[in-house]
Amino acid sequence: MKHTLTLLTFCGFKTMLIIAFATCAALAQETTPSFEIASPPACQNNKGEPVRFENQISPKAKSAAGMARRDDKGVPVIYRFAYAKSPQSLQKFIDRHECAHHQTGDIDRPHPPRNSPDHMMNESIADCIAILRMRDETTDSQGQIKNVTIALTEAMDAVGFPPSTIDSRISNIDNCAQKDTIAAEFIKAVMDHRAAN
Repeated sequence: MKHTLTLLTFCGFKTMLIIAFATCAALAQETTPSFEIASPPACQNNKGEPVRFENQISPKAKSAAGMARRDDKGVPVIYRFAYAKSPQSLQKFIDRHECAHHQTGDIDRPHPPRNSPDHMMNESIADCIAILRMRDETTDSQGQIKNVTIALTEAMDAVGFPPSTIDSRISNIDNCAQKDTIAAEFIKAVMDHRAAN
C-alpha cells in the first residue's frame, strides 16, 4: 500500500509538472508577438544601383534588425533579421535607415571603429534620413514617428542599451523630423560635405 501511494504521488507530481510545462509553453507562444512584414521601400545606392532586400530568419533576435552591405557578388543588399518580431513602423524605419547607408555610400567607404565618433555620426545621419523619408512618405507622419520612437525605445531597452544612449538617439530622430528639408536634399548635403573634406 505504501509503495502504491508513493507511486501515485510520484506519477501525480510528474503529471502536474508536464501540465505546468505545457501551460508555460502555451503562454510563451501567446505572448510572443508576431507582426506582418512590411514591403521594402524603393532604395538605390549613391551609384544608382538598386538595393535588394532579403529577409533572414533569426530565432535568437529579440526584435527586428537590419544590415546594409554588398553580398558576395558585389550586389548592394539589406538583410532584414527577425522582422516579424517588431511592429511595421520599426520595420519601415530600419529599412530606410539601412538604405541610407547605401545612399550615402557608407557601404563602400572604410568602416570606422564601432562606437567611434565617425561611426556614431554615420548612424545619426542614417537615422535622420530614415525619419525624413518616413515623415514625407506617410500621411500620418506624426503618428508614424511616435510609433517609431516607442518601438525603437522598447527594442533598444530589451537588448540592454543604457537610457542615455536611447534618449540621445530618440532626441536626434525628433530633431531630424522637424528639419525643413527633404531626405534627398539632406543626402546631397552629406555627400557635398564629405567631398569637400
